[in-house]
Amino acid sequence: MNNRINTLFETKKSNILSIYFTAGYPALEDTMTILKNLDTAGVDLVEIGIPFSDPLADGPVIQNSSEQALRNGMTVAKLFDQLENIRQTVHIPIILMGYLNPVMRYGIEAFIAKCSEIGIDGIILPDLPMDYYLSHFKAPCERYNVKNIMLISNDTSIKRVREIDEQTNGFIYLVSSNGTTGSNKSLETQQDYYKHIQGLELKNPILIGFGVRDKQTYELTNQYSSGAIIGTAFMKHINEQGIDVSSIQSFINSIR
Repeated sequence: MNNRINTLFETKKSNILSIYFTAGYPALEDTMTILKNLDTAGVDLVEIGIPFSDPLADGPVIQNSSEQALRNGMTVAKLFDQLENIRQTVHIPIILMGYLNPVMRYGIEAFIAKCSEIGIDGIILPDLPMDYYLSHFKAPCERYNVKNIMLISNDTSIKRVREIDEQTNGFIYLVSSNGTTGSNKSLETQQDYYKHIQGLELKNPILIGFGVRDKQTYELTNQYSSGAIIGTAFMKHINEQGIDVSSIQSFINSIR
């Protein structure tokens, strides 16, 4: 059975837009509302953040949302409960993005099996080392057809990039800078690196994230990849404009 992530990239080669938001924020039960409204607004892919108390890759906007979601009572088990019947209404690929610690507490095999059961297509764990992925995650991910998405940046050796490309088969998340999400570092300064990765002719498609925030930066990333991931700019938008369908549609319309 094909995975929705693979199907997306097979049918759409460019201009893919993925939106990240934090589960259980602004209010605990807002997860489903935001997800359905993003689907209605026409995004291609959604990443739902699992809040964690020490989110190393996240900038202040997403950190704050994570802290609030934890105060609201969000947990891995609660998120799975919220998403239990998601495939009755939402058909785009869904990825859970989080950190290794909560997944290990839940149980690696149990976590991946539950993702598969409710229709989650992939996971992103920025602090998951390659050797630990190979020894503990790869087999269950393949067994349950859940894609593990790994991050690369201009600090990642070409050998490691090729290894990630060889060992995974969803897409590769290219971090536009070595900062955190929402970084103000200019994407323009990274264009040589994007070209370099493009020139490797990897088998996996690439999405670029961290610092993509508007139409201009979105169009820039599309020159070098299949599309982009936007998180901080979307979270800022819902903080200011709310989560109803018209607010979310207006944000998506401003990007493409």
